[in-house]
Amino acid sequence: MDLATGEKTYTLRRAVAADVRPIVALLAADQLGATREDPDGGDWTAYERAFAAIDADPAHLLLAVTTSPGGEVVGTMQLSFLPGLARRGATRAQIEAVRVHERHRGGGLGAAMISWAVGEARRRGCALVQLTSDKRRSDAHRFYTRLGFTAGHEGFKLAL
Repeated sequence: MDLATGEKTYTLRRAVAADVRPIVALLAADQLGATREDPDGGDWTAYERAFAAIDADPAHLLLAVTTSPGGEVVGTMQLSFLPGLARRGATRAQIEAVRVHERHRGGGLGAAMISWAVGEARRRGCALVQLTSDKRRSDAHRFYTRLGFTAGHEGFKLAL
C-alpha cells in the first residue's frame, strides 16, 4: 500500500521478521524508548517471540513503513482490534507504538499513517479508534489533536 505525502511516497506493509530490528531501533530512538528498549543488547528472543505472537493473531497488525518497496524502515505502528460488550458490542481499534524516523518527520508521513489506520478501522467496522500517549510527549499530543483525536480519558498503567 502506498502512502503519499506532499513530497514523497512511502510503502506501508505488514511487518515481517526481518523488520524487527529496525522497528526496535525506531522504538528506542526517543526519550522514553531509550530507557525501555535495548536494540544493541544482543538478546532478541523476547522481541522475536512478541513478533511471532503479533504476526500469528489476525486481530493485530504490526506495520512497517519503508522508503520504497524493499527500502529502509522509517516508520512503524501497531493496530489492534478489540471486540467488547461496551458501546453495544462495538469493536475498537487501538493504535500503539507510532514512530517515524526523525529524518522523515514534518512531511506528512505520520498523518498519512494515522489516516490509513483510521480508514482500516472503518473498513473493519470499528466504532472507535483509540490510542494512548505518555503525558511527557507534548509534541505527539499536538499531533493527535490536529488529526481530530480528543483527550477524553485519563489512562492508568500498572507495571508487572
